[in-house]
Amino acid sequence: MTVHIVVSQVMPASCERTFDLIHDYGRRLEWDSLLRRASVEGGTAGVGKIAVCTARWVLGGYSFRTRYVTFKPPHLAAIKLESRPPFFTKWAASLRHESIDSDDTDLTGDHREDMSLATYTMTFACRPAFIEPIAERIFKRETENRLVALANFLQAT
Repeated sequence: MTVHIVVSQVMPASCERTFDLIHDYGRRLEWDSLLRRASVEGGTAGVGKIAVCTARWVLGGYSFRTRYVTFKPPHLAAIKLESRPPFFTKWAASLRHESIDSDDTDLTGDHREDMSLATYTMTFACRPAFIEPIAERIFKRETENRLVALANFLQAT
């Protein structure tokens, strides 16, 4: 079976600002609630580049090596798993950014044009398969937490 998760979050910043912050690995730990280490081999994010992200110890501390397969600032980035951490037989994710008008949300009484919607889509499979429902709940919750943390960071800076 393959797990498919989609999580969206309104960001209090433009697509450009949100995209740039997410893919700035030098600043990643300032907001990312999942990670304890993050880097890109050979410099900055882009197609073909390898990102290495290590989860907090409470989440197992696993390191993931992912390769950027799509990088289209400021709207879309996609990665696929290069390493094989325990339990995952495949793993891929994308993050899409769309401009939105604050009039389309109920988050603010003031009109703002510098808002965006970040949609994180993740697909993975586990071995043994009985782990998938557990991994799905954990990854969905952690992705929601990460996007909220990003929105809060953008709001504060």
